[in-house]
Parts: sequence; structure tokens; C-alpha cells
Amino acid sequence: MNQRTAVVVEDDGDLGDLISRLLDQAGFEVTVARTGADALALVRDTRPDLVTLDMSLPDIDGVEVCRQIRQVSDCYVIVISGRTAEVDRLVGLEVGADDYLVKPFSMRELQARVAALFRRPRGTVPAAPSAPAARPQPAPAAQAEVRSIAEARRGATEQDLGCDDLALNADAREVRVRGQEVDLTRTEFDLLAHLISNPGVVVGREELLKAVWATDFVPDSTHVVDVHLANLRRKLRKRAVVDHEWIRTIRGVGFRYDPCCG
Repeated sequence: MNQRTAVVVEDDGDLGDLISRLLDQAGFEVTVARTGADALALVRDTRPDLVTLDMSLPDIDGVEVCRQIRQVSDCYVIVISGRTAEVDRLVGLEVGADDYLVKPFSMRELQARVAALFRRPRGTVPAAPSAPAARPQPAPAAQAEVRSIAEARRGATEQDLGCDDLALNADAREVRVRGQEVDLTRTEFDLLAHLISNPGVVVGREELLKAVWATDFVPDSTHVVDVHLANLRRKLRKRAVVDHEWIRTIRGVGFRYDPCCG
């Protein structure tokens, strides 16, 4: 079994060491970067499964580091920042972060968020290493829900989901609009996969959080769903040559995938 790898990007030496030890105890092979330039070089060279990213680095702003990481890697990215304003959270998510953790934070919270990310259904990353006994586990009901989602997706991989203009292949984790591949982050792909598996059905934000994050431990607000879906819609529109909105917002309820292009 391949060991998972992580890059900890943190210019505070003490905090970087704490995060590194936590991830090491969780079974990761960890490398620490103190600058944005070092972080980008490590991501390109080591192809990590996880990056924890401080936003205030001495050379390159963390937003730009995250943006460049997303150009070369689909690893999980958890932003760890002292920036508490909503706009900072939104910017971090818009450039591709999977989660945003505000300083100061507890190591147990970081442990829970890492565990939550790696419980998502995935197609390319090796199974999780043995975790310490203290690792939090989802409730039995959440475990059953995750299993049912995974089973539904496995059954759907035998053929593309979607319509003639928008096709999703779960095995290849590939989305195409009129034959052209669309570059999605892991979160965007999982959101689309859940919606496209339920065509014509309105799916609430809370359900999407549980399905995509695969846990009852969710981000601070369901607004994170809106941010990722806005990015997803923008990418789909960029490739489309037809005037059709595949993902529609049902005000006050949630979102619906409309498969037909008319």
C-alpha cells in the first residue's frame, strides 16, 4: 500500500512542526515548506495527496500559491490562515482550496477536517493508512449514507452520466462538454457527480455537504457549496456552445441538475 504524502506550508516554525507531527501520526509522509516558492517546487516534485497552506508567506501570497497548485495538482488543499474576513474565505475557496481553517485552531479540529476530506469517495488516491485510535469517526447513519453514495457511483461508472452535451465518467473522473474536457477540482467534480446522479431532483445544500464532504463534520456555513458551484457553473459555461444552465438554483431549497439542452 502506498503511503500518503503531505506538504505543510507554514513560515511559523513551531506551528509547522506541530502540524507536521499531527499528520505524521495520522500516517502521512510529511515535508515542510517555509516559503511559497519551496511549496510549489515540492508539489511539482512530490505530487502530494494533501497540502496545508498558510496564506501569509514571506515571498508569495497564499492565494497565488493555491492558484498555482491547482494548475499542476488535484491534491486536497486546506488553507490555514489568520485572515478571518468572509471575503478571504471566499477567495481561498474560489482559487481551489477544499477547506479553510482560521487561526487559532485546535489540532483536533485540523485532524477532524483532514479525516473528513479523505472520507470523500475518490478515484485515484490510495486507501487511507491506519489512523491513531483517537481519530474521529462518522456516526453509523453517516457511514451508511457514505456507503450508499459510493455504491451508487460505482454502479454508474459503467457508462457516462449526463446528456449529449455534458458527460461525466466517474471511473476516469472526467467531465466533457460537447467532447471537450473540463478541468475541475475534486470538490467541483464530486458536486457535479452527485447532482448529475439525481437528474431533475432538487438537492439541498445540507445534503450536498454530507454527500461531497462525506461526513457530519461540515464547514462553518453551507455557503461553501454556493462558492464551489459558482466556480463549477463558470467552467461549464466556458466550454458550452449552447445557452443552457445545467445546474439551476431553486431559491430557498437547493440545486437541480437539468440534463436536457432543449
